[in-house]
Amino acid sequence: MSARPMPGLTDRLSVAGRVVLAAFGGYGVAALSTALFALALPLPRSEAVSTGTLASFAIMAGAVVWVFSARTLRRAALVLGVIAALLAAGLWLAGAFSATVVP
Repeated sequence: MSARPMPGLTDRLSVAGRVVLAAFGGYGVAALSTALFALALPLPRSEAVSTGTLASFAIMAGAVVWVFSARTLRRAALVLGVIAALLAAGLWLAGAFSATVVP
């Protein structure tokens, strides 16, 4: 037998919370960044969308790594929330939420 204790309920819930945050928070940040890249990059629309989509894979992976390397689950959620808010503000400034988006 090893001297290492079995993980308790709080440890298991912390890991489960990180998995949920990595999946949904990472997807949200990647989706917001893709939309912002598609609107803000000075490229033809199809190339801007492709660039944003390709970048979203790296952004999602970075978000997952950040969630699991953060000191606490609360800090990981706070950082992802701030990043998502900044990306949403950038989308708002780019005119994504207005009724007349210029192609």
